[in-house]
Amino acid sequence: MTADRRAILYGIGAVGLWSTVATAFKVALGHMSPLTLMWIASLVSWAVIGVLVLRRGQLREALSHGWGTAAWAGLMNPVAYYLVLFAAYDRLPGQEAMALNYTWALTMAFLAVPILGQRLTRMDVLAGLIAYSGVWVIATRGRVLDVDFADPLGVGLALVSTLIWALYWLLNTRDRRSPLVAQWQNFSVGVPVLTLILLLGPEVEWVGATGLAAGIYVGLFEMGIAFVLWQLAMRTVSRTARISNLIFLSPPISLVLLFFIVGEPVLPSTLLGLVLILGGLGLQQRQKTPAEPAEAKS
Repeated sequence: MTADRRAILYGIGAVGLWSTVATAFKVALGHMSPLTLMWIASLVSWAVIGVLVLRRGQLREALSHGWGTAAWAGLMNPVAYYLVLFAAYDRLPGQEAMALNYTWALTMAFLAVPILGQRLTRMDVLAGLIAYSGVWVIATRGRVLDVDFADPLGVGLALVSTLIWALYWLLNTRDRRSPLVAQWQNFSVGVPVLTLILLLGPEVEWVGATGLAAGIYVGLFEMGIAFVLWQLAMRTVSRTARISNLIFLSPPISLVLLFFIVGEPVLPSTLLGLVLILGGLGLQQRQKTPAEPAEAKS
């Protein structure tokens, strides 16, 4: 098997797992608060990634340096990002929160202008207009001339999560830590903070076996194994363009799972909004993808 084919398999595995997380979020949040879910998932992810760091012989590197960056990065991801994201999922149908969260790539393109000094192209602007028209369709649930949103706070939280996520990755362009070490250090900062917030809260709730299983699933797959698979895909593939489009498979699969497992009827406004968002993302990505060289047939 060629390296690119292995990379595609890794990428498909990651996208397949990410396709299940909207359903897992909704199942878990039916049994616990966003904070409790965040704590359980972060603890599981911290342990899983810690084992991987240990097995790869990176523990000394992880303990010796990089903590200055981890101090702020861990507060952004996992703490701020996932608390806001889970709060959005707690208020919105999973299909809406998932679709709105997909605008983070466009948010990052716009924020790169003041933060990294990059320039917007006409295609960036057009992609943004198309994608954010999809946000408007979803936020108004198809009543595009009506500014009375069904859940303005939920929509706001979903969009703020994209802002945090985009800022996190832009600020991390100068991060010299290896990805796995960085992820473990961030969770090493985030877990104690989340534990303190949980203990200072009104009460520590018992989530039951189903809730606990859903929380473990989120930590194991959304924050843990999927991240590792995507990292392997990125390191194995010859060119990122070969796997970047795989992420477009996730939303349709997520909608199917939400329908059959959670029982969410797929709203026409969600489908239309998602088409607009993915169309905008596709336009933005297409301009950055160089022409494929001719490949020899095997």
